[in-house]
Amino acid sequence: MSSLKISGGRLAGNNTETTMLIRDGQIAALGDAAVNAPADYDFDATGCTLAPGFVDLCCNLREPGNGQKGNIASESLAAAHGGFTTLCASPDTSPVNDSGAVTNLILDVAAKRSGVRVLPVGAITRGLEGELLSDMAGLAAAGCIAMSNGARPVKNARVLRRCMAYAQTFGLTVMFSPENQALAADGYAHDGLVASRLGLLGIPEVAETAAVMEMLLLAEETGVRLHLGQLSCARSVEMLADARRRGIAVTADVAMHQLMFTEDALAGFDSRYHVRPPLRSEKDRQALLAGVREGVIDAVTSQHQPHDSAAKQAPMAATEPGLSTIESTLSMGLLLVKRGELEAAGLIRALTTGPASVIGRSAELREGAVADLCVFDPEASWTPGRANLCSAGRHVPLPGKDLPGVVRLTLCNGQQAWPSLSA
Repeated sequence: MSSLKISGGRLAGNNTETTMLIRDGQIAALGDAAVNAPADYDFDATGCTLAPGFVDLCCNLREPGNGQKGNIASESLAAAHGGFTTLCASPDTSPVNDSGAVTNLILDVAAKRSGVRVLPVGAITRGLEGELLSDMAGLAAAGCIAMSNGARPVKNARVLRRCMAYAQTFGLTVMFSPENQALAADGYAHDGLVASRLGLLGIPEVAETAAVMEMLLLAEETGVRLHLGQLSCARSVEMLADARRRGIAVTADVAMHQLMFTEDALAGFDSRYHVRPPLRSEKDRQALLAGVREGVIDAVTSQHQPHDSAAKQAPMAATEPGLSTIESTLSMGLLLVKRGELEAAGLIRALTTGPASVIGRSAELREGAVADLCVFDPEASWTPGRANLCSAGRHVPLPGKDLPGVVRLTLCNGQQAWPSLSA
């Protein structure tokens, strides 16, 4: 579309009703200047919130891969349905994104089949095996915006230090999900009361906190830009805040389901809630929420991991971890707002400007800015089910429940990504 006028919506953050004119992929005018301006199309956003397009720092798009768990087309459409316009694609692909050829493949497919922006994250070690360093400079030149080892641990502190030192040399951001493999062992649930009662193998909090401390110390020594992904423990938030006070260049995120659920979700042996890191205690959940409210945790991520049905239909220990969350991330956040556990402005910040700043980008609704935006009705509700989910993964966190927040329109670079024009 060449020009679009959005009228009657309220800007996220200040709740001011405004009119927005979008022309040639940019926000051409806001407020009075947009009211009388001509436009090819009009969109009535009465009752809706206008927010910058959401930015996801950890999304598994499953392509390249065998296609059973999804692909760039299906998962990017799901992202647009959830209001996301920028996706940091995890390197956990098949083959792993540890070469410029794979990075170029992801970018080429995304350019053809995705209505939202896909930013590849490169593998920091070859094959994500945690031993040999990848060609980080080559990956960055091919278009990777950061380096990560996905959900897998780096073999030891010596390799981790080399990864950070090499990345710092090229000014690259490194993203790690902190977990000490030896301490986590074969666990798959929080090492707490629920795991003890059900006989589940636990992952102690120290498996995360020991890794957090190690990474913070190595980041302090090397000077690398460190991002800690998917924190789950109260103690991790404390260490993060302390590191910031000491001037360490570190940012962090938390998955939305960690803010919503605790270990109690596993009480019925529901393998849907087998996630990594595991859902922990109420004390941890409250500390993570406080971290988001206070800005210690920069971003909330979907940690979207679509699976085929067989991956979740087995005894819990044999299932694959992960939730299909990107279409309901906003809704879960709005549930937290309704409960009084988050403020609406804080939620939007953690989905937009917070994650954007981690990857050196902006997420603003202002004249001249790229027209990445989400228009959603916070009072309308929807019920996740096969009829209205776009992701190949059907293991959503709250199936069959009425959820607040219906995304009416998603634009990326001024182009309509949701509702899908091809649907």
